[in-house]
Amino acid sequence: MPPAPYNLARFDFVSVRLAVACAQTGSLTAAARDCNIVLAAASRRIRELESALGDTLFERHSRGLVPTPAGRAFVRHGLVLLREMDDLVAELADIRQGVARHVRLCASTAAINQFLPPLLARYAELHADVRVDVEEQVSELVIVALREGRADIGAFVAGPDTQDLQVTDFRTDELVLILPRRHALAGRTPIAFVETLDEQWISLTSGAALLQQQHQAALAAGRKLKLRMQVRSFDAVGHMVASGLGIAVLPKQACLPIIRAMQLAWRPLSDAWARRQLQIAIRPDADAAIVALRDFLCAPSQKAKTASPRRK
Repeated sequence: MPPAPYNLARFDFVSVRLAVACAQTGSLTAAARDCNIVLAAASRRIRELESALGDTLFERHSRGLVPTPAGRAFVRHGLVLLREMDDLVAELADIRQGVARHVRLCASTAAINQFLPPLLARYAELHADVRVDVEEQVSELVIVALREGRADIGAFVAGPDTQDLQVTDFRTDELVLILPRRHALAGRTPIAFVETLDEQWISLTSGAALLQQQHQAALAAGRKLKLRMQVRSFDAVGHMVASGLGIAVLPKQACLPIIRAMQLAWRPLSDAWARRQLQIAIRPDADAAIVALRDFLCAPSQKAKTASPRRK
């Protein structure tokens, strides 16, 4: 006999939030407290949720709760439901204040640190009824967010597979070597990346387009990148380099303020891959508001306003 269908009509978001909290804390008592529910009511809600599903979500032990395979699946999708509900509540509140449309922009660190802020500020002035929500991700995850519908528009460094998306060139940037001011490699002339591979390196977290380019360039030279530390931001990279822990490669426009503030040196790279193309992508079914934002960001008239400052 096939299993009974799930009774989705008996779900409510309080119970979903409670189940997620149980998985995160491993304790019904802590989850009930986090959700402002008395313990007896919380226990009843979990039992009713399991009854509606026809599956056990948690194994009960003397030291707490452990999610079953069904529980892990429920929590994974429950988090998505809760995030969507929170977004819905926020969007409805914005509508009451005159915001007619939310557009979700997922962008790489390079795009955010170098180009997007002044463009988005101008767009907000021109389109007060549109709110652009920005999430920062590495370039590969920008594409994942687009495909999964968690983002409406993506800005990223060219490289990930985008064959099912509509892609437009956005900006170009230049990668430069940053190092302590008195480092032996400091200088004004361009240097080949292969000449730096004896050094200890500071880079961004795994998945970043910049780190992938460094690894590929090292492998092409038959060498291995001596990666000492990985951090999440350009500022953190600068602090590590300033402390003498290693050298790094960063986009020139983004790192010039860091170089000045931390009294670092920089040097051009002679490798072709140090000149990168940034792109904007949307899904083929994008609506008019998404297309309008894409066209604004990529318009030739905007490029001069966010051009890289000249080297002094």
